Amino acid sequence: MSRYYYDLHIHSCLSPCGDNDNTPNNLIGMGVLAGLQIMALTDHNTCRNCPAFFEAARRQGIIPIPGMELTTAEDIHMVCLFPTLESALAFDDEVAKRRILIPNRPDIFGEQLVMNEEDEVVDKEPYLLSNATTISVEEAPALAQRFDGVCYPAHIDREANGMVAVLGGLPPRGYPTVELHDGEREAEFREAHDLRHSLVVVGSDAHYLWDIRDKDRWLDIEDEPYSGALVRQQLIQRLKRGQAL
Repeated sequence: MSRYYYDLHIHSCLSPCGDNDNTPNNLIGMGVLAGLQIMALTDHNTCRNCPAFFEAARRQGIIPIPGMELTTAEDIHMVCLFPTLESALAFDDEVAKRRILIPNRPDIFGEQLVMNEEDEVVDKEPYLLSNATTISVEEAPALAQRFDGVCYPAHIDREANGMVAVLGGLPPRGYPTVELHDGEREAEFREAHDLRHSLVVVGSDAHYLWDIRDKDRWLDIEDEPYSGALVRQQLIQRLKRGQAL
């Protein structure tokens, strides 16, 4: 078992609110400088930049996690992570069927750039990615599970699109894992929302390169015999279990 410093909530230039400098290679480069070992790409309602992100990570020795920040029908953000690129792209296909297609306004929201492994633009998503889908917050975890993934509430300490702010709290059954944006509020949220059995992760929700934080939060992950694929699989299982090791 080894300690891995992580950031499991990062946006690329494909997210409408993501800076155009957030190319796959630039993101990985910033992660290397920050001392991270695991990075997840979680663009709004899409995984289309995950293949280029995987290749950029391979070159630099970072373990990439394919993911998505799903916007539910209630306008709540959920982090969805997957053990393989193939499972993430299959989930992407399913979410694409449930998106509400509103033409993007690049002058307002940004260009939504799809990149290749050389940081070249290969496509532009024509429909806004940040609006709500028709997938309910109750449905989302089971839908991710269908593709071997895990789904948990994003930035529950934020007013915008956070589950606590939108619903007034977490459901009684809770979640094995929840995310905070501000790790210094962990004790406060653990007490207020009975997170005794929940794993609390902290994500940067980086929309600009400078949002990626220096290594701070880690998870202990079983990694013998070592491979990036094993670490990804074990990470997903760790997030599904919550506090229990």
